[in-house]
Parts: sequence; structure tokens; C-alpha cells
Amino acid sequence: MRSLGLNSAKRYSAIKYSLALLEIAYQLILLFVFLASGLSVTLANYIYQVTGSAYLVVPLYLAAVFVLYAVLNLPLNLYHSFILEHQFGLTKQSLRGWFIDQIKSLAISYIISLIMLGAFYFILDKSPRMWWFIVSLFWILFSLVLARLTPIIIIPLFFKYKKLTEESLRNKIMALAEKMKVKILDVFEIDFSKKTLKANAAFVGVGKTRRVILADTLKDKYTPEEIEVILAHEFAHYSLKHLVKLVFFNSAITIAIFYFIFKTSGSFLGVFNLSSLSDIAALPVVLVYFIIFGVITQPLGAYLSRRFEKEADLLALETTGLKEAFISTMDKLATQNLSDRNPHPLIKMFFFDHPPIDERINMAKAFLESIVKVLY
Repeated sequence: MRSLGLNSAKRYSAIKYSLALLEIAYQLILLFVFLASGLSVTLANYIYQVTGSAYLVVPLYLAAVFVLYAVLNLPLNLYHSFILEHQFGLTKQSLRGWFIDQIKSLAISYIISLIMLGAFYFILDKSPRMWWFIVSLFWILFSLVLARLTPIIIIPLFFKYKKLTEESLRNKIMALAEKMKVKILDVFEIDFSKKTLKANAAFVGVGKTRRVILADTLKDKYTPEEIEVILAHEFAHYSLKHLVKLVFFNSAITIAIFYFIFKTSGSFLGVFNLSSLSDIAALPVVLVYFIIFGVITQPLGAYLSRRFEKEADLLALETTGLKEAFISTMDKLATQNLSDRNPHPLIKMFFFDHPPIDERINMAKAFLESIVKVLY
């Protein structure tokens, strides 16, 4: 039975890796076709001619691009996020429920993108020399606002969640948070099982919206000790200031991308007969930069994340002393989520923002052995 599970995990993971690479290539091909064919310019000009308003060009252009991409990407998206999950028994969500979630995601992404692009074009117009830095600051600050609003606005659009009613478990989590000097609003449970059978827990929000969210697929199948060590790991990220460090890292990447666009986009625009970055028809050029930079910086970001995850694991083990619970939790998560326990080094370098499960288990065993040697 274990070998069957390992084979399923390997096959599932291999398909996910292939799809991730395919999606990147597909996005780049679509963007280059959209630019090279002149469709981007034609669409922008058509919207301006019909509306006669420069203020409506950005929202209508963006809406058209969103709908067009959703249609062109539908087969790949349907297979990736619905058919594949059903094929491996990881979800019971209906096609109707999946489609409704896709519409919600599209609407939310559109609103967020409109705000960010609206600021981009406004700042670009007002500050043609320093726009790259000012836009970067706005996007960074906006991402922090989103992090604060996500638990109270975005998550409830997809899941129903309520305060955890099991007082003993809630008290254990609240005591753990106090021990690790983490301030949280409360502990909540969400109906994860309506969409996926995978297990998850999260420590989300900023400031007064900071809270713990437990998926019912985790709460109902894991012991209180296993849940405690999972959340000790999440709290460790806060105690070790990993979130702050990641904000600085991502901020540096954002500034670097916009600066590179500022310095090099002129020649790139000329290839597609575009005169200025301020033209909405040049938006695909900006997207190409972000995709390519994302691919280039992915290994570095993944390495940094894996390092933080290992540090959080160690602090969780030190704080709780629940080494056996940690190991059993890793085994359960690997089985339940069909995780690739021991990937190829190249796969790990590009796709893993957590250490592979086998590495985490071996680390915990080594940690346990070191404690035993100290005691005896």
C-alpha cells in the first residue's frame, strides 16, 4: 500500500511539474503572439475609438485581456486544477463549484490588477524618470494592505469559517502562541473539505487581523499534538522574522524588475512597433519581464524559503519537544497531499519552497538523536 502511495505521489508530482513549465511557456507564447500580431495595439485603439475616453482604455483593455486569457487557458486550467485533482482523488468539488470559484478568482484578480496598473500608469505619467521606484513602493505597500485584508475579505469568498469550538485545542493553540510571543486574534476552522481533501493550516493576516486558520481536513485527522507542532512551525516564522525578511526580498526583486524595465524596455518596445511604455498596448511587454524575472529568481527565492522553513522546523521542535508528533505529521501530510518525498535536486531547486518531506523527517530524527545523546 505504501509503495502504491509513493508511486501515485511521484506520478502526481511529475504531472504538476510538467504543467507548471508548460504554463510558463504557454503564457510567453500568447504574449509574444499578442504583441507581434498587432492585436494588442488594435485592441487598445479600438477601445479608445469606441469610448473616446482615455480613462476607460485601461480598465476595458484589462477586462478584455482577462477574459481572452481565461478562455484560451481554460483547457489547461481545467485539467490542472480540476481533472487532475479528481484523477488522484484529492477533491470532491463539483464542476459547478469549481467554475464559480474560477469566476470569483478572475474578478478578484481583475480588481487587484486594475488598482496596481492604474497606479502604474498614473505614476508613469507624472514621474517619467523615477516612476520605477515610486511604482515599486506602491506595489509593495499595496501587497501589505492585501495581506491584512485577505483573512477578512478574500478567504470568506471561498470558504466558510468560524471560531474553533473545541476549547481544549483552542486553549492549547492560544497557549502556544503566548509561549512563542505571537499575538493572534483567535483560532478559526474552515470547510476545506468542500474543495479539496488536502490538509493545511495557516497563520494569516497582519496586525489586528492576524489569526490561525485550521482546515477541517487537518483538524479532524490529526492529533492535538500534531496540530500543535504544525502551528509551532507557523509561529516560528513570525518569531524568527521570516515574514519581514521575505517582504524585503520580494521588495528588492520588485524594484529590480521595474528598474530593469525602465533601463531596457525602449529597445524591446521598438521590436513590436510600440512607441512608449505608457501605451496600454505595451502592457504585455511588462508581463513578459515579470514572467522571465520570475523564472530567473525562482531558484533563489525557493532556496531562501527552504532555509526559513528548516529554521522554523527546528524552532518548532525545540519549543514543543514533540519530535515523534512532528515525524508522524510529516508522514501524514506527505500521504494526504501526495507530496514528492525525495525529488531530484533540479526539481527541488526550482519547485520546492519547503524542504522535501524525507529531509524534514531525517532532520527531526537527527534532532531527536542529539537530544538523547545530551541526556544520556
